[in-house]
Amino acid sequence: MEQWPFLNRSTVWFGLVGAVAALTHYAVAVSLEYSGFTPNWANISGFLLAFPVSYAGHHYLSFAKQKTTHKQALPKFFLVALSSFLANHFLLLSSLYFTHLPFWLVLGVVMVVVAVSTYFLSRDWAFKP
Repeated sequence: MEQWPFLNRSTVWFGLVGAVAALTHYAVAVSLEYSGFTPNWANISGFLLAFPVSYAGHHYLSFAKQKTTHKQALPKFFLVALSSFLANHFLLLSSLYFTHLPFWLVLGVVMVVVAVSTYFLSRDWAFKP
């Protein structure tokens, strides 16, 4: 890992936990949209089911060394996740409105774009003691 100084245990766990949470969000949202839910409700449902996966994984794995309590971390992480979701939701619905791209494609692209900011906000604020 010496050739990539940014690649440490926290970053690796963040990527793995983020991938599992993102896959949860994506699978739920795409399945619901496919079964007739509006993109709006499908995306909200995906976020709500992925949030506990994300918080637990980041608290116990990604940022475990920072030793924050749930009382300290949960409200801040919820604000980070909610901010990221609102950006995700705005970009998703705007893209669907202005393009003819399919939901599954737009959601995937938007989730990748928003994920980077979530890492930095989580690392530098939500899980800081």
